[in-house]
Amino acid sequence: MSETPDGVEVRPYEPGDAAAFWELKRGFELGIGEGTGGDDKLSTYEAKLTDDYRERYLSWVERCATDDPGCVVVAEASSDGGEGGEGGEGGDDGTSDGRDGADTTLVGYAFALPEEMTFIWDAAVLNELFLDADYRGTGVADELMAAVLDHARSQDLPLDRIVLDVDEANGRARAFYERYGFDHWGELVARDL
Repeated sequence: MSETPDGVEVRPYEPGDAAAFWELKRGFELGIGEGTGGDDKLSTYEAKLTDDYRERYLSWVERCATDDPGCVVVAEASSDGGEGGEGGEGGDDGTSDGRDGADTTLVGYAFALPEEMTFIWDAAVLNELFLDADYRGTGVADELMAAVLDHARSQDLPLDRIVLDVDEANGRARAFYERYGFDHWGELVARDL
């Protein structure tokens, strides 16, 4: 595992993270569409990212984080406020004036489903893990995974395991999860409604 860069902290999601969190979620969804399928898949994932979906999704994240603190974690990068950052109260660009005058930016997140949902798969469920491309290969994903695994171990699970869905075409993600000991456990099948 690589060493996490200085100035990156993994911490629980907070309500003030919503705007920056949404930008990461958009990156996650568009990456699925673009990186693991053709134009049809990308346009399908783009089409779902409506204002209504954003509101519903962020409301759900808020409920999950409130009901099961620690199930949603973010990676926050901070830099010295004197290095060209503009400080302030934060904005839609995902930056804010953090502690001690440092500019902060969310660069990734991991989302394990709350304990009450463990009966879906009789296990903990890693719903999403996403990292900004500039931070991939830096060890931040390892920190996010460690936080998710620690949280999953704290849940009262029907079976002591964690599951996730990863697209067969997403070689980078598959390699990451395999490094953590995830292996084939079944096959997810789907159909249109």
